[in-house]
Amino acid sequence: MKNFVLIGLGGYIAPRHLKAIKDTNNTLLAAVDPKDSVGIIDSYFPDADFFTDFQEFDKYIDSLHRKGVKIDFASVCSPNYLHYEHITWALNKDMDVICEKPLVLKPEHFDYLENMEKKTNRKIYNILQLRFHPSIVELKKKVERELKENPNKIYDIDLTYLTSRGKWYFVSWKGDENKSGGIAAEIGIHFYDMLVWIFGDVVENIVHIKDRYVNAGFLKLKNANVKWFLSISYDYIPDTIKAEGQRTYRSIKVDKKEIEFSNGFSDLHTLLYKDILNGNGFRLDESRKSMEIVSTIRRLKPIGLQGEYHPLCIQAIKQQ
Repeated sequence: MKNFVLIGLGGYIAPRHLKAIKDTNNTLLAAVDPKDSVGIIDSYFPDADFFTDFQEFDKYIDSLHRKGVKIDFASVCSPNYLHYEHITWALNKDMDVICEKPLVLKPEHFDYLENMEKKTNRKIYNILQLRFHPSIVELKKKVERELKENPNKIYDIDLTYLTSRGKWYFVSWKGDENKSGGIAAEIGIHFYDMLVWIFGDVVENIVHIKDRYVNAGFLKLKNANVKWFLSISYDYIPDTIKAEGQRTYRSIKVDKKEIEFSNGFSDLHTLLYKDILNGNGFRLDESRKSMEIVSTIRRLKPIGLQGEYHPLCIQAIKQQ
């Protein structure tokens, strides 16, 4: 049994980490979050200590160490802009780290964290859950088979991810690009990771639209041309999805063929935790490429309807 602490208990994603810790037969000793609406913990670890003040949490961790209690992992579920700070803290406290994506927001932080891993002899793992999704795993196997026969094959990809957000979004840290990394980082980074994992490194990165509600662009990868469209606006949700009362739509088309992956997300964090505990897991190098993509997207100026662009870009331009 491994001992965990969790940073960011009040966030949306924390329950998946709580479930993963419990499902892998480990224990949570303590958690911290500035917000105290964290009753969800009672469903998993009612005896865990909880703090709203990070300094008090830090002192408690030191007291456990003085008592000889080993803390194996820190699960970092805090806002994106705090990941770097919390990862560094955990490494210095002699813990391995399991961190949500994006791991960090700045490319230079990767180099520092690599040095920190060596200095502290600890490890950092990133949650890249699409690599465990059954449909995505099958797609990767299919592409690998086809590229063995034709290494120069170029796939045409249409990626659409629409996940509606209310007015609260722009009041929260998620609506602040300096804190979230922008729409591409906040809702798209796991898709970019999946794409480079399957289709190879980035050759060209173009942004067509970048505004408050939409990021859209074109990625030329080693073996794929990708037209992508991300939005937090309800306006782009297909009518058939709206009729079902849903506010989220995912679509990946490979050479015009839809890849079905709308389901199968519920236990991916648990699978990732099992993989880490078995001595594997996705490390810093695995996370770098997708982070560099979103970092580049933040810097690029949108070019509008030029070149190869996603079909929804036409509607987005009209709504601007």
